[in-house]
Amino acid sequence: TIALRMPAHSVAQEVLRQLDLPLAAPSANRSMGISPTSADHVASSLEGRTAAILDGGTCPRGLESTIMVLREGEAWSLLREGPITREQLEEVLGREPIEAGKGIEAPGQLVRHYSPGKPVRLDARAAEEGEFLIGFGAVEGDCNLSEQSDLAQAAARLYACLHDAAASPLPRIAVATIPRAGIGAAIHDRLKRAAA
Repeated sequence: TIALRMPAHSVAQEVLRQLDLPLAAPSANRSMGISPTSADHVASSLEGRTAAILDGGTCPRGLESTIMVLREGEAWSLLREGPITREQLEEVLGREPIEAGKGIEAPGQLVRHYSPGKPVRLDARAAEEGEFLIGFGAVEGDCNLSEQSDLAQAAARLYACLHDAAASPLPRIAVATIPRAGIGAAIHDRLKRAAA
């Protein structure tokens, strides 16, 4: 495996410059597994099945992109919560979204996704026997999303903590309560699917 370390923007630009053609690629992890936010996560997830990893550093926002779709007329639907919040989209578009259809229209809409491969218990106040606790704010744990209760920091650290929990010898995972406001809705969405 080759690791090339430089700023993320520089990595992408250099790859595109050398290829001199459009490039589209899937996520660098196994289907339904925890999303990677570092080159180490990619290497661990793909278990030697890739010849090279371009390391542009840790993902600053952590969560995958927000996905929305424009519908007929001026209607729109939110297909996947992400760093751009529903409230921000409503402000720009001037209206609330309509409910998305029942089918899968975008990545991350499966009931079970982002799975660490262990049972996940949400809204925990403390760890129970055999649990790796992911804390938030005053709830201390084996890994803490944000001791300051900062939702942006929690979003950026979510997958790193889930990767740590998956690698732990403890058989189960517990996660502290995360507020559902703003980007907290996207964090909760990922955790709900990880726990399914």
